[in-house]
Amino acid sequence: MANSSQDKDNVAQIVRALEDKDTSAALQDPLENYMVLNMGPQHPATHGVLRLLLKLDGETVVECVPELGYLHRGYEKIAEGSTYMEFIPHTDRLDYISPIANNVAYALAVEKLAGVEAPPRAQYIRVIGAELARISSHLMAIGAMAMDVGAMTVFLWAFREREKLYDVFDLLTGVRFTTSYTRIGGVAQDMTDETKAAIRKFIDEFPKYHSEIIRMLNKNRIFLDRVVGVGTIDAETAIKLSFSGANLRGCGIAHDLRVFSPYLVYDQLSFDVITETGGDCFARYMVRMREMLESVKLVRQALDKMPQGPIKADMPKRVLPKKERVYNKMEELIHDFVIVNDGIHPEPGESYFATEGSKGELGFYIISDGDGHPWRMKIRSPSFCSLQALPTLVKGQMVSDVVAIIGSIDPIMGEADK
Repeated sequence: MANSSQDKDNVAQIVRALEDKDTSAALQDPLENYMVLNMGPQHPATHGVLRLLLKLDGETVVECVPELGYLHRGYEKIAEGSTYMEFIPHTDRLDYISPIANNVAYALAVEKLAGVEAPPRAQYIRVIGAELARISSHLMAIGAMAMDVGAMTVFLWAFREREKLYDVFDLLTGVRFTTSYTRIGGVAQDMTDETKAAIRKFIDEFPKYHSEIIRMLNKNRIFLDRVVGVGTIDAETAIKLSFSGANLRGCGIAHDLRVFSPYLVYDQLSFDVITETGGDCFARYMVRMREMLESVKLVRQALDKMPQGPIKADMPKRVLPKKERVYNKMEELIHDFVIVNDGIHPEPGESYFATEGSKGELGFYIISDGDGHPWRMKIRSPSFCSLQALPTLVKGQMVSDVVAIIGSIDPIMGEADK
């Protein structure tokens, strides 16, 4: 009771001081005027197990400390005990919203280390898979961000289109979600005519549904008030904080690895690097919206230009042979047995390969000691790098703005924690 009475007296003293326009008594000790709030790691708007420690002055964020690691699974350490082939399914679980894109990035990193190049048809198939994964990822980002600020309808529309894409992935890979589709030196299976028809149907219909989302959000007063001018960051600061992908292009920086460090067959395809200059939540949203149409353009070109031919490189000691050859030829059976059980053996050395993933620069740094598994692997995950900008983005914003800002940078904690 004594403590309760004392607290009431302190509050009354602060109120009287404010009423007298003399705030010195209320602000003698600044720590007494702030509230420390835990947001997450179980909060639905943190897009995964992300914890934010917020220091608040009323509802205004004074400081923010992001804490990661609640989902840490030790994938970089797991890689050291896995063959290069065995680790492919683990890449699905990094950015689990765009698993094919992760597969492609990892396979390219290993191929660079091992001196393997996938045949042209496999490269085109990889581009198609990666760009469809980008559309799926951006739909998730926009749908979740819109729902975070109250637009439930857009979330349902986005998931409707993602369901169509999962049906396409099922035809292409045999699996809807965690595909494990790539192989060192190519892809697991060829693209059928049925799959091509399904992809063409999707990219022909998608612009119509894309425009529905634009019409729903871009003139919606509530949505615009929640995202325009919120979470602003300038280009110089974004570069210092290692922003990449759509988050960096939302600051006006036209950086895209598909153009400036081309891989696969992107240098044979035509597309625009989308930028916005606002540097706020709305700019990041618009970059993703416009990029989806560029991905549609890329998929259409890849389908038109894709040649016939093999889908795996003919390198028996580095690339898994076709199953029909394994079942009928002793040499192929031996190669299959050795690769599956002992792994490929790249020359000792190191390599780094990065792709323009759905969230930004996704890179794999691999050190080989000549054994069948990596001696060391480091994953450069764009979500991890983007999250370090949160203290800058949320400072001076309201608590409700934190939700919109997290959605706008589109973190996936599976790849942030690794």
